[in-house]
Amino acid sequence: MAKDFSTREENYSKWYNDIVQRADLAENSAVRGCMVIKPYGYAIWERMQSALDKMFKDTGHSNAYFPIFIPKSFFSKEADHVEGFAKECAVVTHYRLKNDPDGKGVVVDDTAKLEEELIIRPTSETIIWDTYRNWVQSYRDLPILVNQWANVVRWEMRTRMFLRTAEFLWQEGHTAHATKEEAIEETHKMLDVYADFAENYMAIPVLKGVKSENERFAGALDTYCIEALMQDGKALQAGTSHFLGQNFARAFDVKFTSKEGKLEYVWATSWGVSTRLVGAVIMAHSDDNGLVLPPKLAPIQVVIVPIYKNEKQYRMVCEKADEIRIAMQNKGLRVKLDDRDTHKPGWKFNEYEFKGVPLRIAIGPRDVENDTVEIARRDTLEKSVYQQQDLPNKVEHLLEAIQDNLFQKALNFRDAKTFYADTWEEFNEILDEKGGFIYAHWDGTAETEQKIKEETKATIRCIPLGNKKQEGKCIYSGKASAQRVIFARAY
Repeated sequence: MAKDFSTREENYSKWYNDIVQRADLAENSAVRGCMVIKPYGYAIWERMQSALDKMFKDTGHSNAYFPIFIPKSFFSKEADHVEGFAKECAVVTHYRLKNDPDGKGVVVDDTAKLEEELIIRPTSETIIWDTYRNWVQSYRDLPILVNQWANVVRWEMRTRMFLRTAEFLWQEGHTAHATKEEAIEETHKMLDVYADFAENYMAIPVLKGVKSENERFAGALDTYCIEALMQDGKALQAGTSHFLGQNFARAFDVKFTSKEGKLEYVWATSWGVSTRLVGAVIMAHSDDNGLVLPPKLAPIQVVIVPIYKNEKQYRMVCEKADEIRIAMQNKGLRVKLDDRDTHKPGWKFNEYEFKGVPLRIAIGPRDVENDTVEIARRDTLEKSVYQQQDLPNKVEHLLEAIQDNLFQKALNFRDAKTFYADTWEEFNEILDEKGGFIYAHWDGTAETEQKIKEETKATIRCIPLGNKKQEGKCIYSGKASAQRVIFARAY
C-alpha cells in the first residue's frame, strides 16, 4: 500500500494528504473546500467526542442544540465579533428555487428573497446569547453551563482536510455566570480539560497560555489556548477557551437580579475544539509507513489476522482467533478479527499498519498447537511471541505502553525543538533551519507583532501561563520586554 507513499522528508504536505486519503479517513467532496469524513475517520472523531463529552459532563455541563442559521442583524450587535468573522461568513439570501424558464435546470427564485439574510453559523455566540436573555432573570438561574456539538462554516479559501475546511465539526461551550471570578475560573477549568484530553488521550504534549491581543478571539477579553507542535516543526492551536467578560451580555441585554437585588449583566465564557484534532493526531504521531493512532482513540485497538494454507487450517485457526477476540472484547478492548478469505495475510498486515491499528495479532496453525500468538506493535514495529494464557491482560498492558510511548516520543521531540532566541538574527536562523517553538522577548505592541509576522510568517502562539517574569529586550524593536513569549510558524 505504501510503495508510492510520500515520506515526511520528501514532501510533508503530500505525506499528510496521502495518509488522510489512503488510510480512509476523508476525501474531498464535490463542494470546494469541504470534505467527506469517511467511516474510519469519523470513528476517530467519535472516540474524541465520547471522551470529551464525559469530561464536560463530569465538570457540570449539559448538551443543547441551537439553530445553524443566525439573523444577520445579530452580528452587528457586538462590533469586535462582526469584524472578526465578517469575511468568513456564508450568507443565505433566498428561500426557494424554481425551474429555469429556459430549461437549464433550476435557478434562484428572485421573488423568494428573505426579509433578513441569514448567516450560516461560523460560531454561535450571537444566537446563544439572544436565547440566554430569555433564560436568565435571577441569580438563581445561574450559572448556565451548556455545550453544543455542531457543524460550522467559515469561508476558507485555502483548505486542507481536517486542519482547515470551509465546513467542520466541533463542540462549543457557552456559559453564563453571576460574577467575573466564576467566569474566569470556568475559562481556566476548560483549558485544563482540553490540556488533559490532548495529553492523556491524544498523547500530545501541549503548552498552555494566553493569546496576544492580535490573536484573541473576536469579542473576547482574553483567549486562552493549548498549543501543540507537529513533526514538521510548525505549531497547531489545539483548543481555545475564551473569557468574554460582559461583552455579549451587554450586546444582547442579558441581565439578572443579584442576591442584593441589583440588576447586573452576566459574565460569559466560550470554549471549543474541532475535527482539527484528528489532523493533529495524524501529524504528531504518524510515520513513513502510514497512520499511527494512540490506543485510547483508535477505533480498532487490536486486529487479529489468521494465517492458514487450506480450508482445514482456516477453520481451526479462525476458531481459536475468535476465542481470543471474545476474551479481549470481554475485557473492554476494541478488537477486529479479519477472517476474510479474499485477501492474503501480507496484504492485511500492510493495510492495518497503514491505518495505524496499535496492535496486530497473527495466529497460524503452529500457534494454535503451541498456545502462542505473534504480536506486532505499530508504534515501534517490533514483533514478539506471546503465550495465549492471560492474553487480554498482556494486550491491555501493551496498549498502555504504546499510549505512554507515543506521548513520551512527542514530548522528546517538542523538547528538542524548543529554543531560545535573544537576537533578531538568531530568531530568523532558528525559524529557517530548525523550526519549532521559540521563546523570545517581545515589546508587547501589536505593531511589532504584526511586523514580525509579515517578515517571518511566525506568530505569537501564546504568552505562557506561569511564565516567570524575565526582563530583556525585544528581538525586533530592541525595546524593553517583561517576559518571553512563544513564537512559531503555524497551521
